[in-house]
Amino acid sequence: MSAEALARIQFAFTIGYHFIFVPISIGLGVMLVIAERRYYKSGLAIDKAISEMWKRIFAATFAIGVATGISMEFAFGTNWASYSRFVGDIFGAPLAAEGLIAFFLESVFLGVLLFGRKRVSKGFYYASTWIVVIAAHLSALWIIIANSWMQTPAGYRIDARGVPRLDDFFAAALNHSTVVRYFHVIAATWVAGAFVVAAVCGYYLLRGRDKWMVRRTLGSALVIGVIATIAMPLTGDRSAKEVYKYQPTKLAAFEGLYKTRDDAPLYLVGWVDTKNQTVKGIGLPGGLSFLAAGSTSDEIAGMDQTAPDPANRPPEQIVFQSYHFMVAIGVLMLLIMLVALIEHVRGKLEQRRWLQWILALSFPLPFIAITLGWVAAEVGRQPWIVQGLMKTKDAISPTVSAGDIGISLTIFALLYLVLFIGWVRVVAKAIADGPQLEQAEVPDHPDRTRPVGPGPVEVEG
Repeated sequence: MSAEALARIQFAFTIGYHFIFVPISIGLGVMLVIAERRYYKSGLAIDKAISEMWKRIFAATFAIGVATGISMEFAFGTNWASYSRFVGDIFGAPLAAEGLIAFFLESVFLGVLLFGRKRVSKGFYYASTWIVVIAAHLSALWIIIANSWMQTPAGYRIDARGVPRLDDFFAAALNHSTVVRYFHVIAATWVAGAFVVAAVCGYYLLRGRDKWMVRRTLGSALVIGVIATIAMPLTGDRSAKEVYKYQPTKLAAFEGLYKTRDDAPLYLVGWVDTKNQTVKGIGLPGGLSFLAAGSTSDEIAGMDQTAPDPANRPPEQIVFQSYHFMVAIGVLMLLIMLVALIEHVRGKLEQRRWLQWILALSFPLPFIAITLGWVAAEVGRQPWIVQGLMKTKDAISPTVSAGDIGISLTIFALLYLVLFIGWVRVVAKAIADGPQLEQAEVPDHPDRTRPVGPGPVEVEG
């Protein structure tokens, strides 16, 4: 394989692996705030125990996320030196801000959460939880700013050497796709956090243990899950409209649209026949025209117009399938959350073992959908690494060899495997141990045998 192909595989592997843990830390952080707020209000030992359990999982996830994120950024200098020199004046600013503002803020106050329970006031500890979660969201913002500039560059000028220079920081940061993509990503992380919590609760219900914990936790997770899964298609629709305006080739690849049409279909399922440049599947006539432009008869530019040279088109099959599988999984997640919330409100969830199994086993769904979404977004803008300014083939380090990258890729794979096994062991132990309470603190209350229902169950700590 060429050095370029291996470099792309390595970066896709490292960033895909890293982004397994980012949604957990952000989404689970929201649940941690809810749990800590409940303890701040009630002062009950059971609420403290619940918060401590989520904190252990959050800390382990944060640690491995930091380790994989740092190694990923080194790749800019080793494998993508030409890219780094080209965009360094612009791309470096948000990455530096992410480290100096968000990462250090999150790290400092996570230290308070881990070691300061008995050393600071109850109010300061609760506020620290909020700061950690806000910092995690800020960290995601700076990364999305950097990535969005690559998708829709703005706020720059080209100097005499043909290199972009930062001309307007706010125009670069708040480029055409930043805001909508940020809210889409944040909604996805909240979905991931909700599914992780729901999976743990489903597991406890199946095992018939810690039902008092489920009754004080599951409702919040399901509500957040429903809201976030509804927000996903809304923000996704807005993002697709931005793609229609500024990345028409990517939009055409989403639906396998080779020829410009005024009734462009929206496919539910399909297969791209790249040889004959058609799509075989089930589609809604005019659906893409309606969603992108507002009318079923509006013209949507196909790849024959936006990228007449096939060399300037992305891999159509990969983009089409990743996009449509992402949408299908999103619909499935919404159905799961809605059904679970309805049964929770009806107080029937404890009797629905089939639903408990679904909750316990469906936690990978948001991570699969998120990965597919990134594949559609990043592969869909190929061959450009910076839209309209630099192609991916020109971004590779000129002195790096395929052998060098192959060795580093192997090392990364082995190291990440070890890290993943360690993380799984820590998280599995935290879930297996559950909320840690002294026997005298375990709730012993008539409501303990009541089916799961809406609202918190009042128990004595």
